[in-house]
Amino acid sequence: MLNIFRDTFQVMSPVNGNIVNLTNVPDRMFSEEIVGKGIAVDPLEDIIRSPIDGKIKLIFDTNHAFVVTSKKGIELLVHIGIDTIELNGEGFKRLVKEGDFVKTGDPIIKINRQEIVNKGYKLTTLVVITNLENVKDVICTRDTCVFGSKNFIMTYKIK
Repeated sequence: MLNIFRDTFQVMSPVNGNIVNLTNVPDRMFSEEIVGKGIAVDPLEDIIRSPIDGKIKLIFDTNHAFVVTSKKGIELLVHIGIDTIELNGEGFKRLVKEGDFVKTGDPIIKINRQEIVNKGYKLTTLVVITNLENVKDVICTRDTCVFGSKNFIMTYKIK
């Protein structure tokens, strides 16, 4: 039997939460897909996990975002919150380092949701494929809520 799904890769949710379509994110760089194509989740917990198996390519100094690269070279940006770079790392704790190999569901960043929200920031966490030239058929979930690494939020194929 032909496996028509063998070239389809899944991206899991980095956190339990409610799904947000990128077009509804109040940041033009993401809502207009300038950074890449993806989806967002409003977190219901404090641990942000790797959405795929791969290598941590980059963790921003402020710990509000990281890039994980798959074995096939696909780069996923996980960006925690809107304008949270302004916090200069307050409320974010790095749990891994650049160059580490991670599995889907491994903890990457611990956030203090209450502290960040109390400072007036939204924690909408974006998961975006940044090197779109290497993928095709990116499909985002139509679910309304996800439970971390148990639910995929996006699928794609390699070009």
